[in-house]
Parts: sequence; C-alpha cells; structure tokens
Amino acid sequence: MKLKLLFFFSLFVTGIGFSQEHIIRGYVVDDDNGEPVPFEKVLLIPTNKSQQILGATTAVDGLFSIAKVPMGTYLLRIASFEYKLYEKEIIVKDSKGISEISINLVHPDGKNIGEVEISGETRQKTTEVLMSVIKLDKKGLERIPSVGGENDVVAAFSVTPGVVTTGDQGGQLYVRGGTPIQNKVLLDGMTVYNPFHSIGFFSIFETELVQNVDIYTGGFDAKYGGRISSVMDITYRDGNKKEIGGKVSVSPFLGKLVLEGPLKRNQKGSGGSSFIFAGKQSLLDYTSKTLYRSVNDGKGLPYNFTDLYGKVTFASGQGSKFSAFGFNNNDNVDYFGVATLGFKQSGAGFNFALVPSGSPTVIHGHLNLSRFETNFAEVGSFERTSKIQGSDLGFDFTYYLKNEGRIDYGLNLNIFGTDFLTYNEYATKITSKNNSTEIGAYITYKYVSTRLVIQPGLRVQAYASLGTISVEPRLGIKYNATDRFRLKLSGGRYTQNFTSASSDKDVVNLFNGLLSAPVDVQGEFVTPNGTVKNPKNGLQIAYHAIFGGEYDLSNSLSLNIETYYKYFPQLSNINTFKLYDDVADFSDKPDIQKKDFLIESGQSYGADVLLKYSKNRIFLWGVYSLGYSQRWNGFENYFPVFDRRHNVNLVGSYLFGAKKDLELNVRWNLGSGLPYTPTVGFYQQETFDDGVTTDYTTSNTNGIQYVMGEFNSKRLPYYHRLDITVKKRFIFANKSQLEAVAGVTNAYNRNNIFYVNRVTNEKVYQFPIMPSLGLSYNF
Repeated sequence: MKLKLLFFFSLFVTGIGFSQEHIIRGYVVDDDNGEPVPFEKVLLIPTNKSQQILGATTAVDGLFSIAKVPMGTYLLRIASFEYKLYEKEIIVKDSKGISEISINLVHPDGKNIGEVEISGETRQKTTEVLMSVIKLDKKGLERIPSVGGENDVVAAFSVTPGVVTTGDQGGQLYVRGGTPIQNKVLLDGMTVYNPFHSIGFFSIFETELVQNVDIYTGGFDAKYGGRISSVMDITYRDGNKKEIGGKVSVSPFLGKLVLEGPLKRNQKGSGGSSFIFAGKQSLLDYTSKTLYRSVNDGKGLPYNFTDLYGKVTFASGQGSKFSAFGFNNNDNVDYFGVATLGFKQSGAGFNFALVPSGSPTVIHGHLNLSRFETNFAEVGSFERTSKIQGSDLGFDFTYYLKNEGRIDYGLNLNIFGTDFLTYNEYATKITSKNNSTEIGAYITYKYVSTRLVIQPGLRVQAYASLGTISVEPRLGIKYNATDRFRLKLSGGRYTQNFTSASSDKDVVNLFNGLLSAPVDVQGEFVTPNGTVKNPKNGLQIAYHAIFGGEYDLSNSLSLNIETYYKYFPQLSNINTFKLYDDVADFSDKPDIQKKDFLIESGQSYGADVLLKYSKNRIFLWGVYSLGYSQRWNGFENYFPVFDRRHNVNLVGSYLFGAKKDLELNVRWNLGSGLPYTPTVGFYQQETFDDGVTTDYTTSNTNGIQYVMGEFNSKRLPYYHRLDITVKKRFIFANKSQLEAVAGVTNAYNRNNIFYVNRVTNEKVYQFPIMPSLGLSYNF
C-alpha cells in the first residue's frame, strides 16, 4: 500500500511541472567524443537589462534545467577554460512549456595538457551545501602519486579528511569512526560490497573510465540509505561515441587494457551508442621475486587479482539513455604460510535516464544483481567465510526549480541473502544465514537564494525481515556570509541492515564478514548511564551532527574546517564472550555467554582541516584529522581498532616544461598508532579425548592457544610513508599519447607493522621501499 501511495505521489509531483512557467532544458556533450560534460556553468542572459540573469550547472550526466524563465530574448552562454566560448540566442515566446537544446562544446585548437580548470566543486560552492564531501574527476585522481604507474580511486579515498587506512595491505578504510561495512560504495547506482583489493594500492575501479567521484564522509542527504558512516558515489563515462580509443599499460604491479568506441556514431543533435571494455591483471606474483628480492625474504609479493568490466550505452540527443554493464573481480593473497585471504565478486545490471519531452521531471532508474564471497584462514585457527548475493531495483526523480533549486524523490527495493561463519577467541563457532528485504523511499528539497542554501530531506527505510520501519530526517544548510566565506552544517539519522563481524584475534584486522542485522542478540543491553534497553535486533543506528566553514583565501587557495560528532546508540558486533551454544541445556546461562552477537553503542568525534591550493602548474593538498572513537559493550568502554588519534596527508603536484608534459607528484602520510589487544600468555587446549586416563603431559592434539590481555589496551607504532611519482608525456600528431611513469613507494623505507599471527608470533610488514616503472599508451 505504501509503495502505491509513493507511486501516485511521484505522478503528482511530476504533473506539477505542467502548471509552471517556461523551462529551458539542455544536454551538454563534448564534441570530441560525445560524452556528457558535467559541472559546467550555464548562464541565461536577458537582453532586457531589467530582467535577472538566470543560470544552472550541468549535472554529472550533462543535463541542466533553468526554471521559471519569463518571455523574452536571451543569450545562453557557457564559458570554460577547457572549451571554446559557447553562445546561442534563445527566444522564449510562451509563458509556459519546455524548450529543449542540445549543446556540443568544442575544445580550442592547440589545447595544452594540464590547462587550468575550474572544478565542479568551485562552481557549486555557493549553490550546494557540500558538507563533508570531496568531488573529484579523472584529472583530480591523477594528481595523487600512483603506484606502478597506475592511479587509483583508493588513493583519493585514503587522502580524504577523516579517513583512516590500514596501509599498503588489507584494503580497509575507516571513515570518521565507521567500519568498512558502514561505508556505501556505488558504481553507477550499483552497490559494490568490496571495492578494494587485498593489496591496499588498488581498487576494482578503473581510473581511465571515471567521470566523477563524490566522497561523503558524513551528513549525506536522504538520497543515500542503508549505511551509517560514509558514501563513495562513482560514475563511469559512457564511452567514446565518435571513434575507437583506449589505453594499454604495463608495470611491475599490473597490466591493463581499456577499449572504447561507438556502436553508432554520435552526430550533432543525436545521441549515438558506445561500448567500453576494461580489464586488469596483477603481475606481482610473477615480477616481485626478481624485482623486489628484499621483500619477504626473497619470496616476493603474494598478490593475485583480476578485474573485468564491460558496458554498452544507447543515448538520445536530449539526454535520455540506457546502459547495461557487468563486472567480475577475483582476489587472492597467501601470506607465506601465515594466513590466506581471498574474495570473488561479480554483478550485472542496467540503468537508464529518461528525459520526458513534456515534463520538467527527469527520471533515473536501475536494476542490479550481484554476488560476493570471501574467505580467510590462518595457521592454527579455523577458516572464516562470508557470502552475500542479492538484487536492487530503484527509481529516482528530479524536478528542477528556480535558482538551481530542486526536488528529488525516489524509492528502491533491495533483496539479499547472507551466509557467514567465524570463530571467537574460545574457538566457539558462530554462524548466521538469512534473507532480508529492504524498501526505501526519500524526498529532498533544495532552496537556493543569494545567501542561503537549505536542503531538508526525509528517508523512510523499511526492514521487512526485522519488522522495523526507520524514519530518518536529514538537513543541510549553507550560509554564504560573503563571496569568500561560507558557514555550513548538516546532520540526520541513519540506519543499516548490514553488520561486519571482525575478529578480535588480529592485531591488524584482515577479515570483515558481511551479514544482515542479527536477531540473535541479548535480551537486555545496559547503556553507559545504567539504563536498561531490550533490543529486538541488531539494526545499526547513527546520528550525525557536523558544522564547518569554507574560506577562499584567494582565487587559488581555500581552507575548509569541519567538526563532527557521530553518536551510535545501537551497533551489533560479534560476541567475544560466547562460551555455550544457545540451546535448552544452557537455558540457565546469561545471554552474554551464549548469543552469537552483542549489541553495543559508541561515539566518534573530531575535526578535519583541508587546505587546498591550485594554480597553473602547481597543486597542493594538506589534510589534518583529529579523531576520537569509543565503544561500549555493556560492561566497559574500549577503543575500536581504527581509533587513530592523528592523521596527516600532504599531497603535491607540479607540471614542468613549456608543454607541461613533465609532472611530479608527492604524497606523505603520517598516522598515530592504532590500538590492539596484547597477548599475555599461552596454554595447551586439552579436550581429554581419553577421559580421565588422558596423559596431558604428552597429548598435543589441539596445539597452542593463547591468553589475551585487556582489549585494545596497547598501541602500534606510528605509521608514516612517502610516495613519489614522476610522469613524462609524449603527445603525437594523431592525439595519441605515451606516458612513462617512474615511482618510489615508501621512499625512505619505513618499517610499518601490518599483521602478527598470535600463535606463531610471525610478523608481516607493510611494503618496504619499492621503485617501479610503468608505461601507458592512450589512443
């Protein structure tokens, strides 16, 4: 019944447009390849000087809409550093209706690589809240030092304010007090369950295909649901609709092929169709024994992964399009007899954008199917496994208002199943297998004036398998105090039906299983102030409150400061105190000793500072994050494994030469020590298989067990690393380009701890100094 009401509500809002004043709507593409051009400022300048100049910014799909345009004659103008000036006369003869326009932007002759550009974030500073969000395109990603000649999205995420990373290996990222499973990662609308490979340099994403990356570290609006910490929303390009092109690259780390081109060539005013194929294969298991003999006593680097991606797109000349895509990822690592870790991931789906000619509402939709499974095993312990598979159906509607205001609303249906197996420190088996259904609906409204941007929103998330409906208000506000200084705040309520059961056995955590919120939790939970609650399930809940300010010190230098507080009234975690099975024979035992999962609570708070400078040849990025995270398990407070107090990221990029074809990139990261639980003793676990006649002095069937000290009471040493990359580009007459990349990872050979096997005390370290040389050819 609720879905029917939402459907009729959607039709009602869509129909509102027929009674509004005239609308100018357009679709902007790059003339070279037919790709949509995002984040370009479009001005509508009236010839009547008494009328107001109107404007809009193109969305990531190249669409823009200017509402409530009075009758008259206008000059539509797009001025950009990257494209030639575009101007066109527009005559509005009717007080109502929609005027459609297709725009092809042309690059100027003799355009230099690395030309100064105005970023999408700069254009939107006064019309978007932009709280706790970093916006990057392909060029932004390429400024961050690459490893083995390959830039990657993971590098961008790891230098984002408020983000803590486990380092070179493991591929885990923690955002402002949230665990990896609390980060939502989207690729063209599809949820990606594990975006990072075990070797922490690389994700499953292909930088060459990236159109835009939005990284939200908190306070995100009602469009995003099902996660309580952060969102990374990645949009891929559709592919070149004019000619065949691509990229081939090779380095000691991996080999890669990207191929794209038209299925039907784009002509001015028409859409065309295109294809994309991308594949990469790690080469470290072949090259490292020769090139990096000093690593792991000459054993090399034990990483092996394969990524495949394909996409076809059919587009109209007015912005409507349909895309179908699929991907497959495999990852395996063997830590030389200490531990093994791997995952398999695959998915397929389609998405579409519909721009109805008679309605001001733009419709987006998607249907996705995906599967993910992972396993982890270490010497002296049992194998842990986790599987998830499911489908997601969603529709999003956008109705444009005056002065870049808008109404967004939509709904989605998510069905998935999980299967999880692990063991706690007492070797007690913990399993969870169930199916879940989620239904979400949201609406947001953005009001824009000269000084204010106000964006209230509401999301309703129904968890059918838990019998719970969560009402989640959201709010974002920006005040443009001056042309250079802006204040902003955001916050809201967030929930998720996913839990990650991390093992307390790892000094640095490697395994994060995926499972839906458990219902097998304790009957009573005592809060830190002594209040007793009766949780019905393990649904995770968070409240965000963020306040900050932006100050443009100059046209090239900007400062962004944010303070945040995240309160987690309910979290679910694996029960490390479990001793008994939850069966009738142990009905007299307390829940804390027999339930698989425990309810916890917690809080995280801190401040993030971002100083950014960009002008001509130089780009500088400085980040300092101060963070505090604490959890309460019903008995005591403790520091979670990601509680890093201080984190610093410094990134610099400089272009040399008259053609700006020589580039130097540098990144230095410093992080204070992460907490871990020390091992205080060892013992032999004896099961007395022969009863009272068992000779415990000679029996050794179960190996050595260990006694752990106070939970997370110790800190690892400080982590720090310097990476340097030098790129040289050779540009040929046919616009093809050869790029040579030389790099050094961990340039001063810092010995950073990564993993310790508690039973054998064998250690695995982060990477030592690793030089590399890569070549890529773009055509």
